[in-house]
Amino acid sequence: MLIPRIIPCLDVRDGRVVKGIQFQQLRDAGDPAELAARYESDGADELVVLDVSATLENRIALLETVQKVRAQLSIPLTVGGGVKTLADAQALLNAGADKVSINSAAVRQPELVTQMSQQFGAQCTVVAIDAVYSSDESDWIVVTRSGSQKENLKAIPWAQTVDRLGAGEILLTSFDRDGTRSGYDLELVAAVAKNVSIPVIASGGANLPIHLQEALEAGAHAVLAASIFHDQQISIGQLKQQLAKLGVAVR
Repeated sequence: MLIPRIIPCLDVRDGRVVKGIQFQQLRDAGDPAELAARYESDGADELVVLDVSATLENRIALLETVQKVRAQLSIPLTVGGGVKTLADAQALLNAGADKVSINSAAVRQPELVTQMSQQFGAQCTVVAIDAVYSSDESDWIVVTRSGSQKENLKAIPWAQTVDRLGAGEILLTSFDRDGTRSGYDLELVAAVAKNVSIPVIASGGANLPIHLQEALEAGAHAVLAASIFHDQQISIGQLKQQLAKLGVAVR
């Protein structure tokens, strides 16, 4: 059995870490390289860096930021933001990423998932799925472009599709819970996890150790959080101690 991973996330805009609620009302949260160094020292298992304005600005994630973060890390680094081509993904890998995350581009060009998996390996290919619950459809719908565009795609079938296309991992974010600290969307996590064969990273809504425990019990293989670490509400080391007390195996 794989030990669950605790993954801090750095949402980056213009070279600075930002955090908001449902991808809006972004506030400055610090320097990405400094935070990366702190989180590794605190015991992070991996790190995710997402350039939140890259797609909207029609560019890939800032390579300089990736290089500065990589210089501080020995743990795995996933980077996403604005990737549209194999060359974009290669540039991020060359800058120091171990894995590349794609979201909007996967929706527009599903074949890119397969191309990345074949070129770089499934272990390097992460598909980020941002989902919002639609009461009209009684289901979760995929959103792209930092949550600004609702797609004609249901989250669970889309997750199954990217699994078949060759993704090695799904980064699953509940748009409804993002930045709210109200806990992960456990129904969403469970629904996706039981319908795919690849690991699922749960994202959106973490606040308390029990929230992470619940997401792992719902089927997530890893849990991602941002606000609780940026605001120094709890350190990763303290969080792992609390999870261990709750019976969760930690590294």
